[in-house]
Amino acid sequence: MDRIRTVRKAVIPVAGNGTRFLPATKAVPKEMLTIVDRPVVQYAVDEARQAGIEHIVFVTSRNKQAIEDHFDDAPELISSLSRSGKNAQISELESMLPKAGSVSFTRQQAPLGLGHAVWCARDLIGDEPFALLLPDMVSFGARGCMAGLMDLYQEVGGNVVAVEQCAPEDASKYGIVGKGGTVRHGFAVTEMVEKPATGQAPSNYYLNGRYILQPEIFSILAHQQRGAGNEIQLTDGMLKLSANQPFHAHPYEGRTFDCGSKQGFIEANVAFALNRTDIGDMVFESVREIVLSHESRIRAA
Repeated sequence: MDRIRTVRKAVIPVAGNGTRFLPATKAVPKEMLTIVDRPVVQYAVDEARQAGIEHIVFVTSRNKQAIEDHFDDAPELISSLSRSGKNAQISELESMLPKAGSVSFTRQQAPLGLGHAVWCARDLIGDEPFALLLPDMVSFGARGCMAGLMDLYQEVGGNVVAVEQCAPEDASKYGIVGKGGTVRHGFAVTEMVEKPATGQAPSNYYLNGRYILQPEIFSILAHQQRGAGNEIQLTDGMLKLSANQPFHAHPYEGRTFDCGSKQGFIEANVAFALNRTDIGDMVFESVREIVLSHESRIRAA
């Protein structure tokens, strides 16, 4: 087996307009909407760091300055908190602050799709394998999804993707992979199909927004024709790459919330709140009361 090169960098695309969350996203980037008390994008960054990523490349667009500010120092705020004796908040903010030079930002000037966003990071990634985390897809579990993906990558190299299982009848909603031979941390990918026709899916394993890709993907994306939605699709590029390089999949044992949808965003807020030691019990009682009240209204209708 060829030497498996270390994955040091991650790409996080944050250029989307967030139209599904208007009017909230008219002035606030969708990635800065909060799950409990942390922006959505912070969860992706934390997951990448826990997996050993050293440098994060954000692919941004206009009106995303708040994301850069979030990952920058805030001396006035720290000074104000210090005067108020709020040391716990200071410690938390400092723990979230990246090391100097460990984040980069580049622009995607036109909304041409995920494949194009990834291609925009090519010069900052260079000739290295890299992780890709879609921030809208927030993983929830005992261990971050990217850490498990790293385990699989260290085992087999090449390109690896994270997957979860959906109900077979829902496979037409997702990018689906075919399941081949098993390895310790996953299985070989035999095919990839974007939103297969009902009853035509090769499995019920769907791509959940976490990838480790080899740098050859950039030259493919540079010439990739527009696909679904008239956009440059990452899946189309990965299909071409799979003709020459192996792909493996890691089944994530937690749950991924699609926070690009209102339902997934609300579900994530409830799940993360219930998991907190400081507010979990209170949230549980509040949610329980709301659900019981809702059921009563339905029965009375």
